[in-house]
Amino acid sequence: MSGLSLGLIALGITMALLVLRVHIGITMMIGGAACFWAVNDGDLSALLFTLNNLAYSRLSNYDLAVIPLFVLMGQFATHGGLSRAIFRCAAAFIGHWKGGMGMSAVGACAGFSAICGSSLATAATMSHVALPELRRYNYSGRLATATVAAGGTLGILIPPSVPLIIYAVLTQESIAKLFVAAVVPGLIAVVGYMLVLRIMAAREGGHDHEQVKASPGERIKALGSVLPVIAVFVVVIVGIYGGWSNPTEAASIGAAACGILAVLQGGMRWAGMRASLLGTAETTAMIFFVLLGADLLNSGLALTQMPNELAQWVQESGLAPMVVLIAILVLYLLLGIVMDSLAMILLTIPIFYPVVMGLDFFGMSEVDKSVWFGILALMVVEVGLVTPPLGMNLLIVQRSAGNVPLMEIARGVVPFLCSDLIRIVLLVAFPGLCLWLLSL
Repeated sequence: MSGLSLGLIALGITMALLVLRVHIGITMMIGGAACFWAVNDGDLSALLFTLNNLAYSRLSNYDLAVIPLFVLMGQFATHGGLSRAIFRCAAAFIGHWKGGMGMSAVGACAGFSAICGSSLATAATMSHVALPELRRYNYSGRLATATVAAGGTLGILIPPSVPLIIYAVLTQESIAKLFVAAVVPGLIAVVGYMLVLRIMAAREGGHDHEQVKASPGERIKALGSVLPVIAVFVVVIVGIYGGWSNPTEAASIGAAACGILAVLQGGMRWAGMRASLLGTAETTAMIFFVLLGADLLNSGLALTQMPNELAQWVQESGLAPMVVLIAILVLYLLLGIVMDSLAMILLTIPIFYPVVMGLDFFGMSEVDKSVWFGILALMVVEVGLVTPPLGMNLLIVQRSAGNVPLMEIARGVVPFLCSDLIRIVLLVAFPGLCLWLLSL
């Protein structure tokens, strides 16, 4: 049996276990073990040797230290109440527009994402902050919940983004370059969502002049309350790309600054501190466990030569590079229906990355192509967060809303998904949208 066939069978076993709701980390470990068993004719010595060294070789990687630090930064922002100041600032500037409170919720999601790095945390936090305000300003349950669910997806696109860090670790790409490349697509996403809200608010009616226009003094006061948050974002991102600090040092500074802000502005006390530390430990343990599973699966697939054979088959098939890329993106959209974002990245990047890197797109260099594909993959994974039945943002917002059915939220998200698809098409056709900042 060819290596390609063995690899596909292992992936089939993995997908079947995922459908049965087996934990993604355990699922990938079983898939990887199946590869070792098949390639070595039932001899498990190679598998045991790999397991003996896998945990140390992965968890001793210095680059991974950035993950718990960015997670802690997000936990401090979540439990410290910084989200309310960001929402009030956004409302002070655009809350008086038609659909302005919804736009303020999206703007607050974007601002919170800049210090959080997690879509789920952004959706959960902004559900408590924005949903009551949207209801107070006559937003239907469908539009209010869909706005928060879609806005929450900005958490994995706007840097710092934990999934982007994992992509960088898997592909040996620069975290700094990926963060900078994600800025413009993130801003395009914010503008696209705001345009959707303007259209939807006009269709619903009753959203003219939702809030009294804030005075210049009120705007200055609201802006002053979020200046420290802006400063944290600038220090982290500019510090990384400017060479003043590496990602781990920048994340340490960001986490410490968010902790201080949470105490001074959000009034975080010992209960919030304890919840932040426990949340960081649980999230980091989950991510690292899934990483170990992904490493074993990737080692097994490498043993079968499946990724290389697949890349070679694609190159020899004569298919146009853009056709291959579109097929990969469509597959991501389908996987998003049944898988979460972290699982998709860990399971698919080792397979698709060699295929994409072996093709020519607009004459791009290897580095530009790697960064471009990373941002594209992340944007398509982002769509999966609001796609039923397993769209995690939908579930989180529905739990907070209580009286809005899940399918009602899913229907409300459709216009936002149209905006996402337009953005993906733009980035496929014009890679410069994410690369031009790097060229500066």
